[in-house]
Amino acid sequence: MAIANKAASDTSLLAAPSQPHPLIELKQVSKTYHTVAGDFSALKDIDLTIDSGEFVAIVGKSGSGKTTLINVLTGIDRPSSGEVNIGGMPVHHLDEGQLAVWRGANLGIVFQFFQLLPTLTVLENVRLPMDFCNQFLPATRNERAMSLLKLVGIEEFAHQLPSQLSGGQQQSAAIARSLANDPQIVVTDEPTGNLDSHTAEQVFDLLIRLAASGKTVLMVTHDDDLASRASRVITLQDGEII
Repeated sequence: MAIANKAASDTSLLAAPSQPHPLIELKQVSKTYHTVAGDFSALKDIDLTIDSGEFVAIVGKSGSGKTTLINVLTGIDRPSSGEVNIGGMPVHHLDEGQLAVWRGANLGIVFQFFQLLPTLTVLENVRLPMDFCNQFLPATRNERAMSLLKLVGIEEFAHQLPSQLSGGQQQSAAIARSLANDPQIVVTDEPTGNLDSHTAEQVFDLLIRLAASGKTVLMVTHDDDLASRASRVITLQDGEII
């Protein structure tokens, strides 16, 4: 379902203006952290474009800037300088309230440690973003949440708590939750980092299917073998793309 057809309280931020080419564009983006030990440049003059439907793996050693790049792209962190434009939206100009609305409608974020709410069932976890952003009609949200659980193959666990699921099943639930508001972009930070090789392969195959369906998938990973199977690999070193 297109974003324009969803129920929402602030439609100006739910869908970006007519999508330009490329979908994601970073211009001269830098991020400097000020610490008691001195300034640390996590990103240095990054220029990057990503087209709609790409499956992009972001790789690099610890401290290379991978997570900072993802945080800047998603508005979790702000660039010290430069521009972040996603689907025509100048994300770097949005205030915190606007960012929350925009992020909820346009991005699906999958964290390394799942971050499912332990007191909610799996179904309730997947429904939560729809409730939070007032997306879709309330009467249809449970049905949509269940359809997403079917998509990732864990519908039989819908009414269980996250603690009753395996690590792979929890990651699948987190992916289903990331799709709740039908985002254009799915961002994953080490989605297979805590999984055994077999389960990691299943999660990776799911990300491939999402990209094949038209989603833009960004995956931070330390696994070079998985990264090599993405449609594109971006390598960071000392805050720069090499």
